[in-house]
Amino acid sequence: MPALQVLDQINRSLDTVFDPEIPVLTIRDLGIIRDVIHHSDGEVEVVITPTYSGCPAMHMIEVNIRAALQDAGFQKTRVTTVLSPAWTTDWLSAEGRRKLAEYGIAPPAEASMDKKALTGEHRALECPFCHSTRTEMVSQFGSTACKALFRCLDCLEPFDYFKCH
Repeated sequence: MPALQVLDQINRSLDTVFDPEIPVLTIRDLGIIRDVIHHSDGEVEVVITPTYSGCPAMHMIEVNIRAALQDAGFQKTRVTTVLSPAWTTDWLSAEGRRKLAEYGIAPPAEASMDKKALTGEHRALECPFCHSTRTEMVSQFGSTACKALFRCLDCLEPFDYFKCH
């Protein structure tokens, strides 16, 4: 099989791997796939960067990457984790941001350089339910460490916000 077809098959397999914490996002939506290498000995290496260094979902993501590749016929696999450059929410795909909002999680602000949280402020976030920007932070930590908990002041629904980093 030509090399481009093999890489296409590998990439299609990786597109079936979802984030265990946010099951509507694929690992491609998250932007954690740094590289895919098909070595001359047939081994497939997938290079990933965790969303943050303590992310508990990374082990399950590695297991799911190997399983998806093996299901596609690639028996020799390796997942390599690199920490530099550090992952940033800027790597989330536009599709991933859309999926987050539809799932009820406010996607991160476009620029990850927002440091207002350090001073107790936050930018006006859009409620993923009613789209109001009258929202307030309830807690710096939401359902997972990478999210903050907010509340809409109009519809009164609580929602997670995928924090910028």
